[in-house]
Amino acid sequence: MPSHMGEPGRPRLSTRTRVFRWIAAGLAVILVLACLTAYLKFRSVWDSITRVNVANLGPAPRKFTNAMNVLVIGSDTRAGANQRFGRHVTGQRSDTIIILHISRDGHAVVVLSIPRDSVVPVIACPPADGSPGQAPQPGRVEQINATFAAGGPGCLWETVEQTTHIHLDHFIQLDFIGFEKVIDDIGGVSICLPFAIHDPRSQLNLSRGRHHVYGHEALAFWRARYIGEGSDLQRIRRDQYLMASVLQAARHRDFVGSPSRLVSVITDAAKNMTTDAGLNLQTMITIVDSLRHLPPGAVQFVELPTVPYPANANWVQWPAADGAIFNDLAHDLAVQRPAKPESRGQALVEAATASVSVRVINGSGEAGVANVAASELTAKGVTVALTGTARSHAYQTSWVEYASAANRNAATTIAGLLGGAQLKLNPTLRPADIRVVVGSDFASKHRAASASASASPTQSGTSRSATPKKTLTGQYGGITGSAKQCRANSAFAGPNGGN
Repeated sequence: MPSHMGEPGRPRLSTRTRVFRWIAAGLAVILVLACLTAYLKFRSVWDSITRVNVANLGPAPRKFTNAMNVLVIGSDTRAGANQRFGRHVTGQRSDTIIILHISRDGHAVVVLSIPRDSVVPVIACPPADGSPGQAPQPGRVEQINATFAAGGPGCLWETVEQTTHIHLDHFIQLDFIGFEKVIDDIGGVSICLPFAIHDPRSQLNLSRGRHHVYGHEALAFWRARYIGEGSDLQRIRRDQYLMASVLQAARHRDFVGSPSRLVSVITDAAKNMTTDAGLNLQTMITIVDSLRHLPPGAVQFVELPTVPYPANANWVQWPAADGAIFNDLAHDLAVQRPAKPESRGQALVEAATASVSVRVINGSGEAGVANVAASELTAKGVTVALTGTARSHAYQTSWVEYASAANRNAATTIAGLLGGAQLKLNPTLRPADIRVVVGSDFASKHRAASASASASPTQSGTSRSATPKKTLTGQYGGITGSAKQCRANSAFAGPNGGN
């Protein structure tokens, strides 16, 4: 006979309590289903990324530390949605080639840009993803971006490893559409133009001054070549300022700290991204997490130094001195975070020289002196546009030549930084140009300083990586991620400036 008093020892639940329990259970189910749906969506996005197996390439260079090197490739393919950039252009080339180096402690990053017109040996590459491949040609060279056209990212990977001896851990390839979508997702970036640009080739049409641009215009800025000197080397410098702006925008809007925003970026990029098969989700999370709290000033943007290639005026080659850069990255050396505070003296130098384009040439005949002088000027706040060699090696004294009285103050500042170089008015220079001719006096001072440094005792047991004395940007020029866009004037200087 049923009891109306309930089971003995068991309290009777009120209707209100039962309702709350049903609501809680329902919310738990909804939450689990929502999380599962989000996970499946993310897995679907992640799985949509194109993968390339690079495990069957030749022997890899030795990996000396647990620092990470990622080959970043910007592809100019016109396949699929990219046809709007020129369906008549067939094949694909590596429009951008970068080695992204993340230090072993995750506290510093180097972005090393490799000019796409660099000459490299023709190595063996098998056909891949519709690419024809290529046979080795000992003694012959080709442009580095031609290796990508011949054998896809795997061939470019192998070429970079063989020529730099840097162990690559992963690669990420992004096409034009992917670039546009990423810029849109982070809310656009800021750029600064010293003059109006109307370039029909890149489709960049903007007035002089500062602009906040989104995907389409940011890509046009990235691709623009026929302004200033019209060279790919100068385009790289402009692109480095744009990458710094992207870094600043992403940090300002806290994208790496916002999972939902980060997923939106990855979702759009994934459809236009190719990576190596070994780049798994956990590794990508590790990369993002290591960059999460990294300030922009800890990221160094460096363009690989080059010299003209004698057999082809449109190509460049890597001088032997570049081996030091490759060695530093391979061993995770000299990539420490640059000093954050900027001295008042350096700020004054930057202000005094912001409107000129500085070229440093070697008039002493002693190898590497122009690069040394350029590095010293860069470390003190002067942006050096390029280095080169003078027609004569008989310069006993260093000179700073300027085009007009309007640039005398900048020239005087630069002469003082070089220890009292002589000033010379040279009306044959372009209006905004300053030419520094490094003479034997500077070379002698440099030799004496090097000899003194070599004679100084070092601390026993102290590794170079533990106490690096120079940053790559300090030695070879370049900028950090905190660089201001409107200081990029030298990246626009040249005969095509103002067009």
